[in-house]
Amino acid sequence: MTRCFIAFLVGLSLFSCQETKKDKPQLVSHPKKQETTRQKVVVPASFTKKTATKLGTQLDSIFTYFNKRKGFNGTVLVTKYDRVIYKGAFGYADFQHKDTLNTQTAFQLASVSKQFTAMAIMILKEQGKLSYDDSVQQYIPDFPYQGITIRALLTHRSGLANYTYFSDELWPDRSVPITNGDVLQLMAVHHPREYFPPNTRFDYSNTGYMLLASIVEKASGVPFATFMQKQIFEPLHMNNTFTYNDSLNTQQENVAIGHVGGRRKKLPDYLDTVLGDKGVYSTVEDLYKWDQALYTEKLVKQETLQEAFTGSRLRKHKDEDYGFGWRIRPLDNGDTVVYHAGWWHGYNSYLLRNPKDHSALIVLTNVSNGSLRYMKELQHFLYPAQPVQDNGNSDTSKVTHTALNQ
Repeated sequence: MTRCFIAFLVGLSLFSCQETKKDKPQLVSHPKKQETTRQKVVVPASFTKKTATKLGTQLDSIFTYFNKRKGFNGTVLVTKYDRVIYKGAFGYADFQHKDTLNTQTAFQLASVSKQFTAMAIMILKEQGKLSYDDSVQQYIPDFPYQGITIRALLTHRSGLANYTYFSDELWPDRSVPITNGDVLQLMAVHHPREYFPPNTRFDYSNTGYMLLASIVEKASGVPFATFMQKQIFEPLHMNNTFTYNDSLNTQQENVAIGHVGGRRKKLPDYLDTVLGDKGVYSTVEDLYKWDQALYTEKLVKQETLQEAFTGSRLRKHKDEDYGFGWRIRPLDNGDTVVYHAGWWHGYNSYLLRNPKDHSALIVLTNVSNGSLRYMKELQHFLYPAQPVQDNGNSDTSKVTHTALNQ
């Protein structure tokens, strides 16, 4: 699979792309007005408008190939040195009605929502309304599990059972939406058994981020959705970003519908009303605004953000770590990126940021057909491994590097 993909990349410059219903490759300069607190990046002389346009054309060929041969249906935006070098939309928001996607179509972000929940906690921490080492009981007094802190929730070290599993067993009527408060009530009454004692080890936890959203409400005094809108989305002018609401399917325009096997619609169910671990809807263009804001202090100080991007595992894993709502991974080229993927009810999402060159890879899809399986190969293309300086033998890293620079 990887060899075929690399061979495809090498041949990109040998043909021109067919036009499809998508945005053309384009180069967009970052706004001239910059904050004094903005993290700057040195742009090398080799990164010119010509090379950026060439890379955008290659990416257009890649996603055209994914669309025609692999069934990719979604939107994409790629940046480098704070500039958009490519954005495109492929396929339909709703296959039944043949509504064409565009780069302002909103998708359910699934677990990519977690980084926004973590940001809400960081904002409240800077406002002095909570501390990372506070216990859950300081905000939810009848919470039945002892020894769990906000930090443990942020870093997936709570040991709590997955609410999506125990709610299936304990919620009496799945035709009735369940809220964060309802899940907390189930935990207080039934005390689902923990997976392990808190702070014993890492275990990815949707329950933890559901709890964080509830803590945001208690600490701020406003609903979680209101806090997100007023404190994050509106300040960043993320005008097409919102949290799940009951009227989503009937009133919201330009929203992609999730599709599962056979391109069947996957309608929301009773779990969609739980927020924090999922539930944010956004577009690739709004996520670019989010990415750029994280190089500033529009929301929180850079020193606060640094902790979010710092690994938390006591036993360091050679391949991956976790901060506050972000996975942390080294690439083959030596760079360290922060990223997150998400899956929920026919949606897949992927957001990767490389602080070294201020690049980002943002992909949103609404068809569960393995569209994100190709992210690793795409990363190899965007961030090729450095050539081995030995006897000059050829390797796949050099092939990928050649493909990038043809």
